[in-house]
Amino acid sequence: MENKYDIIVLGAGLTGLTTSYYIHKSGKKVLVIDPNSHVGGVIQTDAKNGFLFEKGPNTGILGSVEIAELIEDLHPDCEIEVGNKIVDKRFILHNAKWQPLPAGLSQGVTTPLFSFKDKLRLLGEPFRKPGTNDNETLAELVKRRMGQSFLDYAIDPFILGVYAGDPSYLVPKYALPKLYNLEQDYGSFIGGAIKKKFIKTSERDKKATRKIFTIKGGLSKLADAIYKRIGEEKFILGATNIEVGKLDKGYSVKLFNANKEPLEFQSDKIITTTPAFQLENLLPFVEKDLIKDVQNVFYAPVVEVAIGFNKWEGVSLDGFGGLIPHKEKRDILGVMYMSSLFEGRAPEGGALISVFVGGARRPELTKLSDEKIKKLVEKEFKELMGVENFNPDLFEISHHNRAIPQYGKESKERFAAVKSIQKEYPGLFIGGNLYDGIGMADRVKQGKQMADFVINN
Repeated sequence: MENKYDIIVLGAGLTGLTTSYYIHKSGKKVLVIDPNSHVGGVIQTDAKNGFLFEKGPNTGILGSVEIAELIEDLHPDCEIEVGNKIVDKRFILHNAKWQPLPAGLSQGVTTPLFSFKDKLRLLGEPFRKPGTNDNETLAELVKRRMGQSFLDYAIDPFILGVYAGDPSYLVPKYALPKLYNLEQDYGSFIGGAIKKKFIKTSERDKKATRKIFTIKGGLSKLADAIYKRIGEEKFILGATNIEVGKLDKGYSVKLFNANKEPLEFQSDKIITTTPAFQLENLLPFVEKDLIKDVQNVFYAPVVEVAIGFNKWEGVSLDGFGGLIPHKEKRDILGVMYMSSLFEGRAPEGGALISVFVGGARRPELTKLSDEKIKKLVEKEFKELMGVENFNPDLFEISHHNRAIPQYGKESKERFAAVKSIQKEYPGLFIGGNLYDGIGMADRVKQGKQMADFVINN
């Protein structure tokens, strides 16, 4: 391999792959290094016993133009599959029974999820003053504008589904900036949402449809397509002891490859897209206080279980799935009806369901043995999913000890530290899900923006 590259990207998760793809496409010489033996990071699809299941993210949202355009660009190596018409039908557990999440005003008035007091209180939401505390938590914001029952049975389960998080920890300015800006820019969630509908959008912007999607054959096909386009020879996978050094001009990267051979490369520009907790060892020349602020990230641990039945005899899987508010005091976070959303996920007449355990408020459950996790899931399944005899034809457990970074009030210092490091060390860029959002659309958007910047500067 050559030892001099225009740009070296550390990390072959979705952010790193997107960045590398656009750098390669521009004609620049790029090298991608990752400690894993596969590309895609936590994105992993597997097939077993006639089921096609995910071991990381289960779906994506077309929430940015960049992810829509990336998938278009990769055709025919990967092909998008949008969730079917029932994808918007979601359920919330309330007093141990599944209730449909209201999809409109009439359902909102009649649903048992929200108290009568809060339903009336919602009428005044457009007239309440915007908050002034940048560090206000999501729980504080929702109670202030909408009421406790909306927090308990709408926002809390939503946050469990996205962040596996705790509304009393997350700060909207950092974790949900679009929601935060609705209040700050328009003075109201309801008023802001209505006004935004009348804002004209370009044809390009319309690609961000917010639709739920996967890739035909599983999300790994997206990572594999990028890997194929860039070229296997541009990757070093299974690398260990990766360390960046500062040179008089540019940077060096030392590592051992999968064969335990020492290698060294040089580049004027380095982009890291690795998890925050890896940066101290990766960038030993950076001031410790700055690295400490960057690494100050709380990760919610999650256990994901793919459960498959050749013949489904439980409750109707007519929807996206169900979320379980923390107030319900259950041992699972929620269920996703994967075989109802997408084709080819289970044998005909069967079902594939993803179940999630743990999260920010129940981390102790993720430390249970696989045997205990199976018993826990079996108990919940029998009570909530109408399954009398729990004898699944697939039961696959995936552990994610640092699954999802939580954007709390410490995020301000973390974001500032990233900017300070990049200013102090020209040519060094820090990306990844430690800022700019956690979703697939966020990761692709950040990757494209970083690529554009390094290509043109």
